[in-house]
Amino acid sequence: MEFLKKNWSNILFIILIILLLVPQTRKPIQVGLNRMISFSPSKIAEDERDTLENYNWNLVDLNGEPVNFKSSIGNVAVVNLWATWCPPCIAEMPSFQKLYDQYGDRVDFYFVSTEEAAKLQQFLNKKHYRLPVYQPLDMVPQKLQSRSLPTTIVISKKGKIAVNKKGSANWNDSGFKELLDQLLAED
Repeated sequence: MEFLKKNWSNILFIILIILLLVPQTRKPIQVGLNRMISFSPSKIAEDERDTLENYNWNLVDLNGEPVNFKSSIGNVAVVNLWATWCPPCIAEMPSFQKLYDQYGDRVDFYFVSTEEAAKLQQFLNKKHYRLPVYQPLDMVPQKLQSRSLPTTIVISKKGKIAVNKKGSANWNDSGFKELLDQLLAED
């Protein structure tokens, strides 16, 4: 008993390491940890925002319907590059669903993944998400490219990149909603 009292933190640490090594428990732990450390994304200062000039990006929705990103010219757009196997991507999805529920009729949302449509649909169904998911048919415009998942880019009506966040975030945060409201109010 004395051994347990002296070494409880070491034992707990070893159990955590073992759980992280087991594939069935690793992913849920990673998702949970990502949710705990996800904060509101930082916005880019107005005078430092790049302009997205190339909106020509062909996508297809999960029903096979073609969509071109050009349809978002003049609108506020949120582009999220993600994957079903990515724990930080999974961690931020509940906040995105809440944000989409509130802003989906005023903001263009693009959840883009290169995975197979069936796998993406299965993930959405299992989690009860109603997010607009697309697959790219050609290269992502250069200013939207990233080697990290998840990456989320928020584009103003004027084509200015207001947020370029790599990693998970809390997208349903009041600070981020304030930014969306500002972008929506722009002429």
